[in-house]
Amino acid sequence: MRAFLLLLLAAHAAALPLPADDTDTWLLAEKYLRRFYGLPVGLQGSQKAAGDFQKTIKQMQRFFKLKVTGSLNEETVEVMKQARCGVPDVGEYTHFPRKLKWNTNKLTFRILDYTPDLQKSDVDKAVRKALNLWAAVTPLTFKKLHTGTADIMISFGSGEHGDYNPFDGPNSLLAHAYPPGQGIGGDVHFDEDENWTKDSTAYNLFIVAAHELGHALGMGHSTDAGALMYPTYSYRTGFLLSVDDVKGIQELYGPNPNPTEVTPSPEAPKQCDRMLSIDAVTGLRGETMVFKDRFYWRLHPQMPEPDQILIKSTWPSLRNKVDAAYENPEKDQVIIFSGIRMWALNGYDIVEGYPKYIHKFGLPKKIRKVDAAVHISDTGKTLLFTDEEYWSYDEATGRMDSRYPRSIEKDFPGIGDKIDAAVYQYGFLYFFRDNLRYEYSYTHRKVWRILPTNSIFNC
Repeated sequence: MRAFLLLLLAAHAAALPLPADDTDTWLLAEKYLRRFYGLPVGLQGSQKAAGDFQKTIKQMQRFFKLKVTGSLNEETVEVMKQARCGVPDVGEYTHFPRKLKWNTNKLTFRILDYTPDLQKSDVDKAVRKALNLWAAVTPLTFKKLHTGTADIMISFGSGEHGDYNPFDGPNSLLAHAYPPGQGIGGDVHFDEDENWTKDSTAYNLFIVAAHELGHALGMGHSTDAGALMYPTYSYRTGFLLSVDDVKGIQELYGPNPNPTEVTPSPEAPKQCDRMLSIDAVTGLRGETMVFKDRFYWRLHPQMPEPDQILIKSTWPSLRNKVDAAYENPEKDQVIIFSGIRMWALNGYDIVEGYPKYIHKFGLPKKIRKVDAAVHISDTGKTLLFTDEEYWSYDEATGRMDSRYPRSIEKDFPGIGDKIDAAVYQYGFLYFFRDNLRYEYSYTHRKVWRILPTNSIFNC
């Protein structure tokens, strides 16, 4: 079968803007696009087959908000390799009608078996906590059964596990669920070949269960990277449903008639929003990291599009919001500020001994946060901006320079009296304030030009 597939791929490779010499990538892409985007089975080596392949890749790129090229580029392949839910991203479960929902608000669930990775009580807590997320914003209630058939049957299995929808071993497909209905409808299956945990050391059962139970209630996948119903896995703490999650589930069942104080997480910021403002920006070994709300973007000269990632997914111990950040290339460190604490990164790893208090820099105790920070590699100084003033820290001596703080407005004319973020690149200081980016010549001490904040993403 593999040899036959290779012949078919070779027959129409010239018709596609794809790497014809990478067989494993071709096989991964075909399997992924068939499973999640309905790519027709049976490659015939024709121009039509090539067109279908390219069209389906574009559909996937639009869903994940990648640059739509129709080519199997590195960025697209990386998304295909991410651990994710086994439910398709398009087609409303492919075989089912739209807006499937339960015809009652009183639902039952049963856990048929348990993973040996966790204590039985931890599995029970993860499932109940996941159900409570959805119950908090809807009229739905959930009763646990210990025998018989429940609306939602929950189980662990590996490989072919009885539904003709096999798992694929460790990583990749983590779980899948079926929409409301008779028989298998509403059932949730977890891949036992995964390592299930209650923290960030492997795959967090609560997070995956909350996502899959959303499917069991009738929810499809979301294109919002901050939503619970986004198809790829990411770890986070302080978990909340997003605005998009709440809107979707309430469209099916309505709001909770006795609501508690639930503040949904905001939607993921959009990089080309003309009113975009940012929280922090820094370099990291040739990359640029831009922080906004619970997310950060990675920009790299070799990446065609920025990569948007949840902060907690990369650094579970960091807070959800970064106030400021800067890179010191000489020390190969990035310092991240959040409130009165700071973290040091070596690459993407948190340096041992952190977090520390920001007052270790010599800031007075009355300073409770840093608004922006930037390292000037030409002078070895790091500038820390707080409210309408800024401080100068000498990295070589580890001390604040004398005669500080000084006025931002007086020393950097033209940028105002307060800033959100700053970065030093190619002899220019770039100051970010609201939806504007000020290109400031450090040599001539003047604003060179004013750009929209989203110009950092080439929007």
